[in-house]
Amino acid sequence: MVYLELFLAFLQIGLFGFGGGYAALPLIQNQVVVTHHWLTLREFADVVTLSQMTPGPIAVNASTFVGTRIAGPLGAMIATAGCILPSCLIMFIFALVYKRYQKQTLLKGVMETLRPVVVGLIGSAAVSLILLSFFGTDTFHKITSPDWIAVLLFAASFFALRKWKISPMLLMGCGGVAGLVFYGVLQL
Repeated sequence: MVYLELFLAFLQIGLFGFGGGYAALPLIQNQVVVTHHWLTLREFADVVTLSQMTPGPIAVNASTFVGTRIAGPLGAMIATAGCILPSCLIMFIFALVYKRYQKQTLLKGVMETLRPVVVGLIGSAAVSLILLSFFGTDTFHKITSPDWIAVLLFAASFFALRKWKISPMLLMGCGGVAGLVFYGVLQL
């Protein structure tokens, strides 16, 4: 039964996750944390972090990690298959339609309309991750005082990335070490 639930949950994510992995994060969070209670919000944030650090699309990586966590290797394969199946089918159909009707005004209008929706989904995911990372919550009405260490690490990373174009992998490694020092060794 859990295999079917995993497949259907990630099938929905794959079907409605327009705009790439970041745009699909709110959908993944809803399925994994809210609907099925497979992970806590903190565990979901860890999955997002790992999914960003590993090669490949973030939604596919997240589905693989969640599937593994819930039902082992077979669960990982089933969740991943559910996540990518809609994209494969949609892209195949879209390629056929686009090739035939690429000069049509209606098709151009549909493509223009999808852009702001994708930006909204990505913005929603960013706000959720910021709230969780800085305030330990996913809603505005539960905001308390921020985790100033997390805010400082974010600001320093953002500055280093923009000012000196430091490798994101190096920043993640440094952030991991800083987190170990601040939260593990010093227990701040």
